[in-house]
Amino acid sequence: MSPRLAAFLLLAASAVAAPGRAATVERIGAAPAGTQASPLSIGGRAAIDAATGTVAYQWPGVYFESAFEGDQVDFGIGPGKVILHVQADGVPLATLDRPATGFYRIAGLGPGPHRVRIDVATESQAGPNRFDGFFAPPDSRAIPVAAPARAIEFIGDSHTVGYGNRSPRRECTEDEVWATTDTTLAYGPRVARHFGAGYRVNAISGRGIVRNYGGMAADTLPQAYPYLLFDRATPDAGEGWDPRVIVVALGTNDFSTPLHPGEPWPDRAALRADYARTYVAFVQSLRARHPRARIVLWSTDLFDGEIRAGVEDVLARLRAAGETRTTYLAMTGLRMDGCHAHPSLADHERIATALVAHIDALPVDWDG
Repeated sequence: MSPRLAAFLLLAASAVAAPGRAATVERIGAAPAGTQASPLSIGGRAAIDAATGTVAYQWPGVYFESAFEGDQVDFGIGPGKVILHVQADGVPLATLDRPATGFYRIAGLGPGPHRVRIDVATESQAGPNRFDGFFAPPDSRAIPVAAPARAIEFIGDSHTVGYGNRSPRRECTEDEVWATTDTTLAYGPRVARHFGAGYRVNAISGRGIVRNYGGMAADTLPQAYPYLLFDRATPDAGEGWDPRVIVVALGTNDFSTPLHPGEPWPDRAALRADYARTYVAFVQSLRARHPRARIVLWSTDLFDGEIRAGVEDVLARLRAAGETRTTYLAMTGLRMDGCHAHPSLADHERIATALVAHIDALPVDWDG
């Protein structure tokens, strides 16, 4: 553990009481009468309904936090197929696998200040899920939830999502992929935890820069990126989000399958050229959005080095256009033992370690 992360965890622990040994998470059905909304902090992209206060989310890696003084708190879950990790004061309490719609109670925390957190582990391409907020008893005292001072954004595809990373084998059914995908254990949140940073994971499995896996018809990642949900209905204004590091890994789906008749590129050379042009424009849009960020591009060495060559071309074009704060990290030696030859937990740890070292060597303006 890094000294920086150790200090962050010590500070967090000093601000809350440790949960009681009998702390539990149980379904209580309907919302209990007399409770009051508890402060809600959202990590990741989400769309808030101003009328109801409910939250719709679809990008992976979303998390919800609240803080209060008391011994219990309730939270509401809307419809949607999800796996949620529930913790209090940094201690894991429960994992809810496909929880039923309704209200749940975190009880037995013991008197005193507490901070609770719910992490979304799963990917939700089929449609948005809903979180209905935290609710505390009337005798509880709300405590403002301070967001981490540092922020990191991760942009990518299934490698960034954590697709099948908990699987013990490569051969997986569709249900096994869903059940063994855990974004909280992917490299992005690992890196963020090292730096004590809040994070966003803006990634969709199967999507590329200009071409999706197998030529699949769907928005590419740059096309989906500007929106809070995948329906293109609500643009993300970016209010309050100022990452000082942006990590991007895209290209696997552009190059991992052969071109098919009817696709817009006559050959691989045309595909590579389109990829480079579009990737450069995407990075430049990120630079315009976050002028103080360090941008890190990384890739594997798969598919005869075609992805690596493509990203190196992108970096060269960016440098020629005057971009000086974007760097590249080439990852080699990954075992890809997760579902369908995706990074395993060991691979994600290896990627995270390499990224931490790479970022540590950069003059990041964390506090400017």
